[in-house]
Amino acid sequence: MKTTKRKFDAAKLEGVAKLLKTIAHPVKLEILEVLESEEPLDVSTICARIGASCEISMMSHHLAKLKDNGVLVSEKRGKQVFYSIADRQVLKIFDCMESCDLV
Repeated sequence: MKTTKRKFDAAKLEGVAKLLKTIAHPVKLEILEVLESEEPLDVSTICARIGASCEISMMSHHLAKLKDNGVLVSEKRGKQVFYSIADRQVLKIFDCMESCDLV
């Protein structure tokens, strides 16, 4: 097997590490999966799509972390906040997951 030698600069590595740290939770990945097919959505709708084990307070926490770290953007409509993916390039993580035999 031929390996490719890559050399990333420190800023790129820092950015990728921050992104991976931000999304490295099963619920956060589920949020991205839900928003991949339908957006923008509010917290209640996202929670309903994820299922019975979802708690609104914990979902709000995850959404806030994703937004604070630039993965999601939000728009307030009246009393509700709707979330969308800031840059759909982040969804490429699912392609990596599908092709990876590590897990």
